[in-house]
Amino acid sequence: MKVVNFLAIILVISLMTLVGCKDDEKGTLTLNLSGLEDLGSDYAYEGWIIVNGSAKSAGIFNVDANGNLDQNQFELDLDDLSAASAYVLTIEPSPDSDPGPSSVHILAGDFSGNSASVTVDHGSALGNDFSASTGSYILATPTDGGSNTNENSGVWWLDPTGPSASLNLPTLPNGWMYEGWAVVDGVPVSTGRFTSVSGADNAAPYSGTAGGPPFPGEDLLMNAPSGLTFPTDLSGGAVVISVEPSPDNSPNPFLLKPLVGQVPANAMDHTSYTMSNNASATNPTGTVQR
Repeated sequence: MKVVNFLAIILVISLMTLVGCKDDEKGTLTLNLSGLEDLGSDYAYEGWIIVNGSAKSAGIFNVDANGNLDQNQFELDLDDLSAASAYVLTIEPSPDSDPGPSSVHILAGDFSGNSASVTVDHGSALGNDFSASTGSYILATPTDGGSNTNENSGVWWLDPTGPSASLNLPTLPNGWMYEGWAVVDGVPVSTGRFTSVSGADNAAPYSGTAGGPPFPGEDLLMNAPSGLTFPTDLSGGAVVISVEPSPDNSPNPFLLKPLVGQVPANAMDHTSYTMSNNASATNPTGTVQR
């Protein structure tokens, strides 16, 4: 009788061990992503798998200056991984006190079998790849109080014949804003952030004392950043529209730069110049394998 009881106990323990092992079974999620950039020490990327409508963390990683991930494989609960319908990549504060995903979704994709192709245009990311975005700009300094001596020291995204909006950009989801840039002697200078192409942007630190037009743009007339001198001449330089995370991880342009304009060396003020679509060169992409 004692032998039978002992064998029964061994059988129960073995069954419990097998069940426990099954509950703890892990699967591997492998990332193959390109086009991401170093977020600095205050932010990190975090992946999420969507399981029955809920987001579950799928690992935190960083990217170096060459775009290499410091980790591209993550061990996850096998049941969750098998049941996942989609993968979403977010930008998170580091350290992060919130266990859920931030509103800054940069890549997403649905699983088809064991693979998901992740892009910025997925509905759970930015929802648009910016390939249809267009724009133009003029050089002018309307805040210079009537002076016409520094007209090539300001950039405005407007059509002077209206004036009217000159940017064709999609509406961004929560967690993102547009930002204008003028490249002065190789240094990107922000002209302000905005969400609407018809309306002033959120800053004018370099403008003069007169009012500016109700469109994104900036006059580079005063308070120049260290190493630069204002007024300047933007001829031969560049202007850029970027898509920035909010909150922003850096004072420099983010990796998403859908529109770029090379300012002619002989640029004339109050003349409309067309920008080039740069989305395909700056959009990150990749696959996620389970």
